Amino acid sequence: MGLINSILTWVMKQRIHQIELFIKYPDEVQDELFRKLVYDARFTEFGQRFNYSSITSYEDYRNRVPVHTYENLYPYIQRLMRGEQNLLWPTEIKWFSKSSGTTNASSKFIPVSQEALEDCHFKGGKDLLSIYVNNFPDTTVFDGKGLAVGGSHQINEFDPSASSYYGDVSAVIMKNLPHWAQFIRTPSLETALMGNWEEKIEKMAAETAAVNVTNIAGVPTWTVLLIQKIMELQGKPITEIWPNLEVFFHGAVAFAPYRALFKSLIPSDKMRYWETYNASEGFFGIQDQKDSEELLLMLDYGIFYEFIPVEELENENPKALRLDEVQLEKNYAMVITTNAGLWRYNIGDTVKFTSRNPYRIKISGRTKHFINAFGEEVIVENAERAITQACEETGAVIDNFTAAPVYLAEGKKGRHEWIIEFKVEPSNLETFSKVLDHTLRSVNSDYDAKRKHDMALIEPIVHVVEEGTFYNWMKRRGKLGGQNKVPRLSNSRDYVDDILKMMAEV
Repeated sequence: MGLINSILTWVMKQRIHQIELFIKYPDEVQDELFRKLVYDARFTEFGQRFNYSSITSYEDYRNRVPVHTYENLYPYIQRLMRGEQNLLWPTEIKWFSKSSGTTNASSKFIPVSQEALEDCHFKGGKDLLSIYVNNFPDTTVFDGKGLAVGGSHQINEFDPSASSYYGDVSAVIMKNLPHWAQFIRTPSLETALMGNWEEKIEKMAAETAAVNVTNIAGVPTWTVLLIQKIMELQGKPITEIWPNLEVFFHGAVAFAPYRALFKSLIPSDKMRYWETYNASEGFFGIQDQKDSEELLLMLDYGIFYEFIPVEELENENPKALRLDEVQLEKNYAMVITTNAGLWRYNIGDTVKFTSRNPYRIKISGRTKHFINAFGEEVIVENAERAITQACEETGAVIDNFTAAPVYLAEGKKGRHEWIIEFKVEPSNLETFSKVLDHTLRSVNSDYDAKRKHDMALIEPIVHVVEEGTFYNWMKRRGKLGGQNKVPRLSNSRDYVDDILKMMAEV
């Protein structure tokens, strides 16, 4: 173990005591944070609109300030992008995180304050390392460098007179990292911020192959492409190229469907996989136990949390719950108030609590990323469990998938239609489809009820597409790299029909 590794490991462990404090006093930490956020923003345009100066309790806040979507806040964000200030947050906003999202095709621009950078995004990155080294004290992760598979967009100006910039959240973070953090990461900043994904992956592969990479952070989909490109260029396995690689810090999409693929690419017993929950809007959770992928909800990052039971989302004024009001294994839409001026903002993700002491969560899906054409209410968590089980029973290794309903037609019943790209195809596609269907029935009683006796739904149809299909589809949509993700489920057939149309054109 080298000197730098020893020093940085010791430094990272010092944060553990503070993490233990918010674990022990979660309600007090969140209460104090709530009061500070409202107080700090009382003279902003938004704060004056809702008279923040007179808010004395959470009940005041909940009753006075409605839950907001991106569309609700966009008029403020648009003005911020043009250079106006003190609208949503009192300090200067000059950075915006560009998010394509998975609920629609338009881009979203999330304001990023200096407080959000330092107290949330940077802090989350450091805490990820702190928690990891606390779990693995003999790690040599700092003897080498961390490979960041980040945003594929360049940092661009909205308006030269406004001095405002945007990029994928990973690009915004990398552009603003302190010098010590730049020292322990790769590739070069110039390469990391390249805009053309295909050129970028070639350059990243060439630049990082000779680096002693000990850890990787990124989205599974794009990380796989980079590893494959490096092995192609070097003509040898990744375990020989990076013999000291020990951990992949992953997020953005569920990892279970990708686990077999990563094990085939990195066949090393010492390789570890560690989950995070970070997004354009903030850094929310970190896996804190080596034997569980549940995520510790990080409570001192300048984010105040509320949770809406998903069954209440259709109500005109759904009641949000405080952290101390949530129940285990219940599906909630997550609502955040942040130190970048997102006020009671529904981020579009759904979570379930697996523990209340401490507060641990798992991501269950998206509020608009589901199939409910026949009352089956299939969410992403259901789909990923079914896909994983079907792969395990048929020896398949999946690359990507999406699914949508086939709606009822005269003389025909409804069903679900899946488009799946495999790295290793199943031993028997019919068996794969049956396991997929059976698992969905076992984990979702609503789906099971609709499938019973083929009453409302018949068995799903599965299309197997050639390798590269999803990559080419994302490229055609201008969605390569970074935070862009293949939409897993949709109540609309737009994605499925578009892919089928592209396949027919080939």
